[in-house]
Amino acid sequence: MSVMPFHLAIPVTSLAASRDFYADLLGCEQGRSSEHWIDWNFFGHQLVTHLVAAMPNQPAPNNVDDKAVPVPHFGVVLSMQDWQVLAHRLQAAEIAFVIAPYVRFKGQPGEQATMFLLDPCGNALEFKAFNDIGQLFAC
Repeated sequence: MSVMPFHLAIPVTSLAASRDFYADLLGCEQGRSSEHWIDWNFFGHQLVTHLVAAMPNQPAPNNVDDKAVPVPHFGVVLSMQDWQVLAHRLQAAEIAFVIAPYVRFKGQPGEQATMFLLDPCGNALEFKAFNDIGQLFAC
């Protein structure tokens, strides 16, 4: 089965701050844009940041592996090497993580490297990687 790119549109209160974060920090290529939105190549997927006057309220986080995971959140599964490179880049930029890079479910089905951070407008992102991608949907 071939996986097609997903499309996700998210609210932001500043396109300039979004450009700094998604292009300069994460390295996403900018696509089409207007004064109200920007398309991003988000690791092969289409992410659109739409300008809004105010961010919606966020619900309480969920407890996963004894960590407060923000809900909602989005992100991508990277190769372990790409995940490590991104983790080092974010740490070097002194990003304030919601959940710092670590290995979740160590020694259990679904073991994964993960990290959570917020974009400048408060959207929560998760980046994860598996040593064994077959564990992605493990029970």
